[in-house]
Amino acid sequence: MNKAAIFDALSEPVSRRITSGLTRIALVLRTQAWRGAEPEGVTPTQAQALATLRENPEGMRLAELAAQLGVSAPTTSVRVNALIAKGLLVREAGADKRSIRLRLSPAGAALLERSARWPDFLARAVDVLDDREQEDLLRSLVKIVRTLQVEGNVAPQRTCVTCSHFRPYAHPDGPLPHHCAYVDAPFGDRHLRLACPEHEDAPAQEQELSWQRFTEGPR
Repeated sequence: MNKAAIFDALSEPVSRRITSGLTRIALVLRTQAWRGAEPEGVTPTQAQALATLRENPEGMRLAELAAQLGVSAPTTSVRVNALIAKGLLVREAGADKRSIRLRLSPAGAALLERSARWPDFLARAVDVLDDREQEDLLRSLVKIVRTLQVEGNVAPQRTCVTCSHFRPYAHPDGPLPHHCAYVDAPFGDRHLRLACPEHEDAPAQEQELSWQRFTEGPR
């Protein structure tokens, strides 16, 4: 590589380098997911559907699950039917008795318990970071996911920063600056959640104000 090419490479925006790194991690995750899923008799996409339903213990409609997975309802229906045939999912009547909700079966929950070790390789890599680096990374991931959500690139996620219970920097002078009104307890950046079962969407204006407070940091 000549000097001009090296200079061009060094001039590449940091955002592009980070994106390249995330892409490489995504490829590794996909490979590892196949290795972990196949012995259980499911595909990685089927395992993803199971994991999404685990994060929504009240159950989900097919359209809701499809939105979370980022695929069409017909494609999701094929996955769901396969999982029901395997005894990993069940269909139940919804609250209005006209809608159908999907839930994990005991066998589906047991499979996910066994599969909890699949991403251990990535957890070990993250453990190379010290506590502060891990907190910073989690905070950054929350920001990225929220931006993807706002721009319509991912379905709404059950994150702290979009929740009606989230009170950013309610305790700015302490080690646990944020507050969760659901459990009425303070917490720090290391406790931020990307998929909380108790999540309740805050109104749009409230979300925006909460987001501004979160991104401004302690005052």
